Amino acid sequence: MTKPQIDHWIFWPSLIVILLVTSYLGINQETAEPVLNELLTSITHNLDWAFQFLTFGMFAILIWLAVGRYGKVKLGGPEDQPEFSNFSWGAMLFCAGMGTSIMYWSMMEPLYYYIGPPFGIQARTEEAAEWALAYGMFHWGISAWALYALPTVTIAYSFFVRRQRSLKISTACSGVLGKYTDGWLGKAIDVMVIWSLVGGLGTSLGLGVPMISAVISEIFGIQQGLFLSIIIIVIWTILYTTSAYLGLYKGIRKLSDINVYMALALAVFVFLVGPTLFMLSNFTNSFGLMLQNFVHMSFYTDPIQAGGFPQSWTVFYWAWFAATAPFMGLFVARISRGRTIRELIGAVLLWGSLGGWLYFAVFGSYGLHLELNDLLPLTDILETEGGQAAVVAILKSLPLDWLVLPFFLVLGFIFLATSLDSSTYILSAIATKELKDGQEPARWHRVLWGVVQAALALSLLLIGGLKVVQTSTVIVSAPVIVMYVLLAVSLIKWLKADFAQDNVENYLIAKHLYQDKESSYVSEHG
Repeated sequence: MTKPQIDHWIFWPSLIVILLVTSYLGINQETAEPVLNELLTSITHNLDWAFQFLTFGMFAILIWLAVGRYGKVKLGGPEDQPEFSNFSWGAMLFCAGMGTSIMYWSMMEPLYYYIGPPFGIQARTEEAAEWALAYGMFHWGISAWALYALPTVTIAYSFFVRRQRSLKISTACSGVLGKYTDGWLGKAIDVMVIWSLVGGLGTSLGLGVPMISAVISEIFGIQQGLFLSIIIIVIWTILYTTSAYLGLYKGIRKLSDINVYMALALAVFVFLVGPTLFMLSNFTNSFGLMLQNFVHMSFYTDPIQAGGFPQSWTVFYWAWFAATAPFMGLFVARISRGRTIRELIGAVLLWGSLGGWLYFAVFGSYGLHLELNDLLPLTDILETEGGQAAVVAILKSLPLDWLVLPFFLVLGFIFLATSLDSSTYILSAIATKELKDGQEPARWHRVLWGVVQAALALSLLLIGGLKVVQTSTVIVSAPVIVMYVLLAVSLIKWLKADFAQDNVENYLIAKHLYQDKESSYVSEHG
C-alpha cells in the first residue's frame, strides 16, 4: 500500500497563510483588535437572521435524513462494520467537540444569564434565574450539534460511500463544485478550513490556559503569569502530540475513553454531594422551558428592543461552532465507517447534547444554588475577578476540595488534549493527497502539525495575540455559510443519484456502487 503523501498545494499555502496572518495580527494587535471586533459585531448583528436560519435549517435537514428513506444507508460497503465500540465512538465525538469549553461555560454561562438575561427580563430576578440554565442548555444542545452533524454526514458519505480518496471539505463539496474541486477554489476552501482550525485552537487555549492557570495557582500557590502559561501549553503539547502520533486506535480513542470516565466521575461526585434534588428539579424545569420555547429561541433576534442578547450569545455561538464545524465533520466522519446515516445523526445530536446538558444540569445548577442562597457571591466574583476566579471558588466550595481541585486540573488537561489531538490528526489529513480505508496520515506529518500548533500558540501568547486570532476565526464563519449550502446540496444530489429506486433497504444498489468505485480506483491507481 502506497504511503500517504502531503498535498503541497494545500500544505505550503496553509502554512504561509497561517504564519503571515497570525504574525500580522499578533504584532499589530492594538490596531487589528478594534477593527476585528467591529467586523465581528457587524457580522453578528447584520447576519443574525442568516445564522439563525442556517442552524435551524441544518437541524430540519438532519431530521428529514434520519427519519426518511435515506436513514438506513450505510456509510461504507455492505460488509463494513463499525471500527469502534459505541462507547469509544461516542467518547471521541463528544471530546472532540467539547474541550475545556464545557467545563468553563457550564459553570459560568448560567451566572452570566442571571445578571444579563434575555427577552428584556430584569437582572437578578426569579424569572432571570429560571432562564439561566435553559438558555445555556439551548446553546450547548441539539442546535449546536446540528451544525457539526451536517458536515459529518456529507464527508462520511463522500469518503465511505462515494469512495472519494481524500478527507477534505472541498472533496465533500464536489457534488456541486464538480471540476473546480481540484482547482484554486477547492484549494482555497481547504486552506480556509485549516485557518479556522488554527483559530479554534486560539479560542480553546484562550479559554483553557487562564482557567488551568488559576487552578494550579490555587493548588500550588504559584503566581499566575506568562511563565506558568508557557508551562501549561508545553504540557498540553506533549499530551496531544503523543496521542496524535499514536493514532486513532492507540492514542486518540484511549485518551477519549479516559476523558469521558473522568468527566462522568466528577459530575456524579458533584451531583451526590451537592443539592441533588435542586439539580434534578432545576434541570427538569429548564429542560421544559427550553423545549417549549425552542422555536422562539432559534429565531430570536430582538429587533425592537435591540438589547443585543441574541447577537452577543446565540449568534456568536452559532458563528463559532460553524467556523469549527469542518474540523468536527472531518474527524467524526473518519471514525464513523459502518454506521448508518440515522445512527450517525442520532449519535451526534443526542450524545453530544446529553453530555452538555449533564454538565449544565450539575455544575450550572450547583453554581446557581450557591448564588441564589447567598452561600457564595459568585456573580460579584465574576464581575470583579473574572470567570476563572469564579470557577476556582465553586470548586473550593465542594467537600474534599483538596482532591477535587487536582482532579479538575488533570481533567482539564485531558479534555483539551482530546480536542487538540483530533485537530492535529485532521490538519494532517487535509494536507494529505489521499487516504485509503484504514489508512492514517503519516506520523511525522501529524507530529509536524502538533509542533506548528504549539509554536503558534506560544508565539501568540508571548505577544498577546490569542484574542485577535480567536476573533478572526469567528469572522471566517461568514463564508462558511456558503460552504454549508454546498455540503447540503452535494449530499442530497448524491443520495438522489445513488438511490434512485424507492427501496433503499436493498443494499445491492449500495454494493454495486461500492464495487464500481473500488474497481475504478484500482484501474486508475493500480
